[in-house]
Amino acid sequence: MSNSNPQVMNKKQLLKSILIALVIGGIVLVGAVLPAEYGMDPIGTGKLFGFDRLYVADTNDSSDGLEALPIMDFETIELSKLGSPTSIPKPRASEDPIPDEQMAIRSDTVQIIVPAGKGIEYKVKTLKLGSVDYDWVTADKSIVYTDFHGEVYEENPPAEVFYESYTVAYSNNMAGTFTAPFKGKHGWYFRNKNKADVTITLHLVGQYELIEAYK
Repeated sequence: MSNSNPQVMNKKQLLKSILIALVIGGIVLVGAVLPAEYGMDPIGTGKLFGFDRLYVADTNDSSDGLEALPIMDFETIELSKLGSPTSIPKPRASEDPIPDEQMAIRSDTVQIIVPAGKGIEYKVKTLKLGSVDYDWVTADKSIVYTDFHGEVYEENPPAEVFYESYTVAYSNNMAGTFTAPFKGKHGWYFRNKNKADVTITLHLVGQYELIEAYK
């Protein structure tokens, strides 16, 4: 059996090793970590070795930017608030057959100003199964209430008109593709609970006609 005699570092050697480790750590911190993680390059090694390209600035901005928006007292949207009351029957005209031809495809950009504390509607005409692509956005990211809905075309509409809600929400931006379930007027009701007027830009592309009253 052979005896092993491991070397034991004395106090001077231990302090020397610690000092060397601290120096190496400092060089790595200043030369690599600071440029790559914090965008600081005091001795130019980040640019020399490319560590600075690893740095990504933290803009402290979320993808939806909701923290920058004013907090509003939103009412909960429930099923009972969708569409017209159940006491108003759906017109039989909604069951009319699909037309042989759809409206010509067109595109429009519309500016809609919703006064502070008030609501406003904007609708277009479509035939049954007419398709419309749309997007809308508020000018300053102000949130508004919106009810995207449609009314069945009737030659002699009653005093209380039936309407069907497609989307009801609070938002500052929305986009989608809409296929009309019946011939009639389809569009948006916007309600502005803000203290200033809100301008909405609406883009439309599809098979529809503008309504003179909304031009």
